[in-house]
Amino acid sequence: MNFCSHCGHAVRFAIPEEDDRPRYLCDACGTIHYQNPRIVAGTLPVRDGQVLLCRRAISPRKGYWTLPAGYMENAETTVEAAARETLEEACAEVRIHDLYTLINLPHINQVYMIFRADLTSDFASGPESLEVALFDEQDIPWNELAFPTIERTLHHYFGDRNEGVFPLHISDIGRDDRERYFGSA
Repeated sequence: MNFCSHCGHAVRFAIPEEDDRPRYLCDACGTIHYQNPRIVAGTLPVRDGQVLLCRRAISPRKGYWTLPAGYMENAETTVEAAARETLEEACAEVRIHDLYTLINLPHINQVYMIFRADLTSDFASGPESLEVALFDEQDIPWNELAFPTIERTLHHYFGDRNEGVFPLHISDIGRDDRERYFGSA
């Protein structure tokens, strides 16, 4: 950030008084520009034991498979965001259950919130998907998954499905996990 979005003056990067981390500060108008993590909300849509996955038509990881998920918008809840992303990416409607995985990615300032859901409609490729398909566990394209968050969520689901209990899974994915997918930055 070079300029204040409120008044247009140059900003500096420093620790504000009575704070503990650096922020962009505007000395002209006094605005402190806070930068917060982005929330990614999505669903784990299931029908008859099969999971709905979308092959990405956009970067990053174009051509790789993912669960329908994306950034939350202002003025929506996490459940609304998850349902909207499922409709946008898979042209599908879902009945959302509980929050299933909450995965922190502090190195890229993201938090993934994936909800278990029942697929309640037909589906098709949305503008951000090359294709959309239902997969049995043995047919999941494990080597073609877009993100470690998706792999982790699917492993939890198939393990929990065997027990018939779906607890909330909270975990972190660090830079080392990311490098396994994308190489070192």
